[in-house]
This record gives sequence, structure tokens and C-alpha cells, in this order.
Amino acid sequence: MNTKDMTIGKPTPLIIKFALPLMAGNIFQELYTVADTIIVGQFLGVHALAAVGSGSWITWMLLSAIQGFTQGFSIPAAQAYGAKDYEQIRKCMANSAIISCILSIALLIIGQFILEPLLILMDTPLEILDQALVYLRIYYLGCPIMMLYNYAASHLRAFGNSKVPLNAMIFASLTNIVLDILFVGPLKMGIAGAVIATVLAQLFAGIYSTWHLLHIKFLSFTKDDFKIDYKLSSKLLYLGFPMAFQNITISIGGIIVQAIMNQFGIIFIAGVTATNRLYGLIETAAVSYGYAMTTYTGQNLGASNYRRILDGVKAAQFIGLFTSILICAIMILFGNNILSLFITGTPEEIIATMNVAYRYLFIMSVSLPILYCLHILRSTIIGLGNSTIPLITGFAELIMRIGASLLIPNYFGEMNIFFAEPLAWLGSVIVLVIGYYSMTRKFRTSI
Repeated sequence: MNTKDMTIGKPTPLIIKFALPLMAGNIFQELYTVADTIIVGQFLGVHALAAVGSGSWITWMLLSAIQGFTQGFSIPAAQAYGAKDYEQIRKCMANSAIISCILSIALLIIGQFILEPLLILMDTPLEILDQALVYLRIYYLGCPIMMLYNYAASHLRAFGNSKVPLNAMIFASLTNIVLDILFVGPLKMGIAGAVIATVLAQLFAGIYSTWHLLHIKFLSFTKDDFKIDYKLSSKLLYLGFPMAFQNITISIGGIIVQAIMNQFGIIFIAGVTATNRLYGLIETAAVSYGYAMTTYTGQNLGASNYRRILDGVKAAQFIGLFTSILICAIMILFGNNILSLFITGTPEEIIATMNVAYRYLFIMSVSLPILYCLHILRSTIIGLGNSTIPLITGFAELIMRIGASLLIPNYFGEMNIFFAEPLAWLGSVIVLVIGYYSMTRKFRTSI
């Protein structure tokens, strides 16, 4: 099994080479939701599309919490890998595996209790409430499966392997599309078929990634590795919990914004849903650069290569700026054509939905440099072993997102509520810039 030592070599090519497979993998992962949206929109209509979209922040809340936990759990493993301490890697992974199992069951149970009250609290239109609830209940039942994949993928990335997660996502995405068409089309399973296809595809990705993870040579686990180390487990939770809570906090802000948008009608919700499916794709490169920086920073911190960390951040920010401008240009020029894949209905419904969707897409696209800066800085800070600052950024996003979404529609019209998203990113970036320069001051004075 190939691993990658990121403590040697030029930062720019290292970051790009590591991020490209992650980017491709994330694109295929986003095809899960894109395929669901296209197939649901084309086969089941605007109401079903709105039902999926009305719960999009609730699905993201679960997925992002799992990703927060597993990314945090992998940081000590990345640092131990940089220090070539393989015994410590095995202990970290064994303890985090036990914690992950407990958390996945807890999230599954809690989810089933909160979903219906949450949808009602969000003022979800009655016409789509039942469909939205079916979709979300099945999605949350897949919590242990999502935990399996993200646990394996985060540790593979910690060891510099971004190719296996890519292969897993390619296989899973193709599987999801085939099952989507089968379940929603010929088998007529409705909205439940779309989410069942997604969960099954994630299961295949999890099994594939775990199999490859367990075949890494230095991961020869013993019974002693699985003895609970309370000090180590506390450290893992210290890193994982704030990151998960940060993502949950961001989700709460998004849920509140969605509740406000739900008051604008089903056409508005459907337009937002179409663009949100593209949001995952335009954010993909940012997420990939972020994962690359977590691994790069963690390994170099373990090896005490402080100069390389600073150089890597500069290189990543330049790459991120270039990428965000390129994606912005593509979305502005071709966004309408892409959005039309998601939307069906009467000519009047299509025009109204497209107007909402493209305005949202345009506002997000021109704000992408802020988002890319956010991911790179936050992931660097995470790689340095600090999960408190990212948690603070979650609250900054929450305050900015809610404040903007409450004020903007009243003073500037409902179509300008979309500015709440980039304003939330900006609030987070301000906190991250201050935190990053504060944390790296000792590096600059010691070099």
C-alpha cells in the first residue's frame, strides 16, 4: 500500500499532486447528490426536488459532523506518521475506531428523534413534508456506513494516500447512478429509492477503503492496541469534537436560513436546491486543498519542519485563488445550461425556478476566493492540532449567516438573502487569519 511522506519535496507540486485525486474523488462523491437531484427532478417533479432540498442542511449536518470527528481523529495519526512512530499510529487508530462506532450509533438514534420536529420547526411546506421525512430517516439510518467510509478515507489521507479514496468514490458514484435510475425508474420506489441508492453506494466505498487501509504494512494491529487509553481518547475527542461541533453549528445557521427560505414558496426552494447541488461541486477543490493542507501540516509538524509549513500555506493560497477564479468564470458562463439539468415543470415554473437558481449561483461564484481561503487556513490550523479556533469560526459563521438572512430580505428583498452565505464565509476568514498568524508567530521567530 502506497503512502506519501510530505515532509520532503517542493510544497506546490506536493499539494497539487495530493489534492488532485481528492478533488476527483470529491467530484464523484458530489455526483451522488447531483445524480439524486437530476433523477428526482426529472422523474418525480418539482415537489420531490423541493422535498430533497428542504432537508439539505439536515443531511449536511450529519455528514459534516462525521467528517469533523474522523478528520480530527486522523490528526494524531498524521503527526505520528511524520515522526515515524508506527506504534502510536496503531494506538490512535484503534482508539478512534472504538469512539467512531459509539458515535455513529448515537447519531443514528438521536437523528430519528429530531428529524420530524426539525422539519416542522423549519416551516417545511406540508405538501413536501412527508417526502422530506422519508428521505431524511433513511439517510440517517446510514450513519454507521458513512462513519466507516470517512474513518478509512481520513486515515488514508493522513498517510498521504489520496488515490484509494478516489477509486472508492468513482466506484461508488457509478453504483449510485445505476441504482438511482433502477430504484426511482423501473422499480418506482420514489424518493426513498434515491436515498437508498446513496447509502448502498457509500457502503461499497467504505468496504473498499477499509480493505486497503488494513493492508498497509505498519498497521499490524494487536489486542493491546485496542485497550482503551483514556488520555489518548481524550486527546482524540479534544480534536474531533470541536470540529464536529463547528460543522453542526454551521448547519444550524443553514437550517435557520432554510427555514426563512421555506416561507418564500416551493419554486424558491426548488431553485435553491438546484444551486446547492452545484455548490458541492464548486467547493470540491477547496475541500481537497483543505484535506491536503491538514495532512501536509500534520506531517511536517510531527517532523518539526516549521519553515515548510509556512511555505506550504503560501503555495496553497495561490493555488486556491487561481482555482476559484477559474471556477467562477465557468459558472457565470455556463451556469444556466448546467442548472437546466435539474429543473422540470411548466414553462412558467422552469423560468421562475431558473431565475432563483442562477442568481444564487452567481453570488456564490464571485465569492469563491473567500471560501477557498477559508478552507485552506482552517485545515492548516487543524493540522497544527488546534480545534478551538475552527470551533470559533463556526460560531462566527452562525452569527453572520443568521444576522444577514434576517436583515437582508426585509431591507433588500428576498432574492438578496443569498448574500448571507458569502458574508458567513467572510466572518469565518477574519477569525482564521487572526488565529493563523497568532499560532505561527513562534514558527517565524524560531526560523
